[in-house]
Parts: sequence; C-alpha cells; structure tokens
Amino acid sequence: MNLIADSAELRAFCARLAKADYITVDTEFLRDSTYWPKLCLLQIAGPEEGDVAAVDPLAEGLDMAPVFALFDDPAIVKVLHSARQDMEIFFHMTGRLPAPIFDTQVAAMVCGFGESVGYDTLARKLTGAQIDKSSRFTDWSRRPLAERQLTYALADVTYLRTIYLKLARRLDKNGRATWLDEEMAILTSPETYRLEPEEAWKRLKTRSNDRRYLAVLQALATWREVEAQQRDVPRGRVLRDEQLFDIAAHHPTTEEELARSRGINRDLARGRIGKAILETISGALALPDSALPKPSPKLQSANGIGPLMDLLKVMLKLRCEEHDVAQKLIASSADLEQIAMSDKANVLALRGWRFEIFGRDALALKHGTLALSASGSKVRVVPVAQADKR
Repeated sequence: MNLIADSAELRAFCARLAKADYITVDTEFLRDSTYWPKLCLLQIAGPEEGDVAAVDPLAEGLDMAPVFALFDDPAIVKVLHSARQDMEIFFHMTGRLPAPIFDTQVAAMVCGFGESVGYDTLARKLTGAQIDKSSRFTDWSRRPLAERQLTYALADVTYLRTIYLKLARRLDKNGRATWLDEEMAILTSPETYRLEPEEAWKRLKTRSNDRRYLAVLQALATWREVEAQQRDVPRGRVLRDEQLFDIAAHHPTTEEELARSRGINRDLARGRIGKAILETISGALALPDSALPKPSPKLQSANGIGPLMDLLKVMLKLRCEEHDVAQKLIASSADLEQIAMSDKANVLALRGWRFEIFGRDALALKHGTLALSASGSKVRVVPVAQADKR
C-alpha cells in the first residue's frame, strides 16, 4: 500500500498530479476528544490508475505544502464526497479552502440518487464495488496502520474517480451542471467554517424571549466557545448545553449559588472555571438595556397552515419525482412553512432553478390557480379550471 510519510516522496507524488484535470480527496480524522478535528490520514488519487496514495499527516517533519498547493490550484477540480467536514479540516489547518470542488453527494442528489446518498451506496450503484466498511470506525491516530485500514481508506478515493466521471457526464447530458454552483459556493466560502465565539449562542435552541436571559446565555456561550477552542476540547467538556440554560436562567452571583447549578460541584464553583463563569455572568447583568440581544424574529404560523403545508409537501414530492432530484436539495419542511406564510420568503426554493422546478407551482397552489387531483393511484397537478369542471 502506498503510504507517504516522507516529504521528498510527497513532493514527487504531488508533482505528478500537478497537471491533472482533477484529483479525488478524502480524509480520516478523529474528533471525539478535541474541539478541532484531528487529521489522521489524507487520501488522494489522480486520474491515472497508479496515482493514488495515503498521506500520513502525523509523520514527524512531513511538509504538507505540496498538497495544499494542489488544493489551491484553480485548474484542478478537487473531488470529494460529503465535503463539509473535510473542508473544515483544511480551513482550520491553512485558513484557506480547496477550490474548485465537486461534491459527489450533492451531484448524486441532483442526478436522482436520493437524499444524502452514502459513498458505499454510490460506489455500488456506479462502479459495482462492494466497500468493506469494517474499518470505518477504527482509531486512525494509532500507528502503524493496518493493511486493511489502508485498503479501506484508499478505496474512498479510487472508486471516487469513476463516480465523479459518471456523475459529471450525467450532469452535462441533462444540463444540470450549473445546479451545483450554489451548493459548491457555500462549501468553498470561509463563512461556512468560521467559528466566531460571539455567534455560538445562536446555535442553542431556546424558546425564551427574555432579553436579560439571552444576554447571560450569549455571554456564557461565548466564554465556553473560547475556553473549548483554547483547550482544544469539545464544548460539552467545558459545560453542556443544559448547564448553560440552567445557569443563564437563575444567573448565580456567588460561589454558593453557582454550586447549586446543574452539574456544578463546590470545588468547580470555587476554582478557575467557577470564577470565570461568575465574571461572565456579572458582565452580562451589567449591560444596559440598549445592549441586550434581541430575540430572532419568528414568523407566526397562521391557523390552518398545516393543511397547506401538507399540500406543498405533496407538490414537492411530485415535482422532485418528475425531475428525478432529491427533495432535500429543493426545500426543507421549514422552507415550506415559510413559503406557506409568505410569498417573499427568503428560501432557495423561490429562486433560480428551484423556482422553475417547484417554487412557481408552490405559489400557484397556495393561491388557488393550481390544484392537486387524484386519479386512481396517481396524483396530478391541474389548473383550477380543470379541477372545477371535475
């Protein structure tokens, strides 16, 4: 198996790929005990059969610069499957993102392979390969790596070549190549992966509109994010979400009060963490009313909107089946709710190619110029005039 752990060998390998039209890329990483994903193995293949290797980023002194030069080259398409986590790793390592990219999972959804199709399923359907998944959850940080681990890891980029070429041909044939542009733009945007501590509280699901409570929650979530990043531990190792909610709700101001909070013992309350929590709370409580965060505006669901959403779901399913595209790529349930409440909802389904496939008909259904009609086991979309005649 081709495992590269030497800088000179890596330079030579990357030099061979420098003139390739595309490369396929995959990673193996761990994140169980860290905040940042720990890259344990990087697999790369070029178009030629022999140009495939696993790169060991844990090898002492290995210079990864040649790999990142390939990633930066705009003439080389970087092909990945379900790319978001891999892209996050590269962004954290270098502050840059590979581009251009081709995500085969997104392409598969556009080509009618269903919702979030897995790599092994796609490999079986497009190449006939049966991927041995027994090594998927092994410890990729331990050395030496077993041959079965390398076999599994390299399969993730070797079959990806055929998958990419077949999907690209389908997209060219059906004229849908541009449908991927918006998704790829999201995946190659630094904003997708920037983890700003001040924004961490927005990921927490709370129903409270109390602005002082939200101020304490925001401050605690910001402090937790900074603490987790600096210590490189998962957020939950600092404080769990439910602990943040509990502390924000009764905002203790003394060690004794803090020690009565969920999951906080007296020693923790008296230690460095406890002092930091109390200082954070104190700062949030001292904020003037004008500086308090405002709850996110929420559209109020009108009475009777449920049946309309049911109709929109049927319309979405019909149109996606007709066009052989995954529903997830067109609209989510939340998107349908927004469409039901507003013709100008800020959702992708009301823009571009999604509007042509579904959005226009969704609005027509909502306003009664289209109707759904059942005939035996089939459901059809008909103009209202035809529906009235029936």
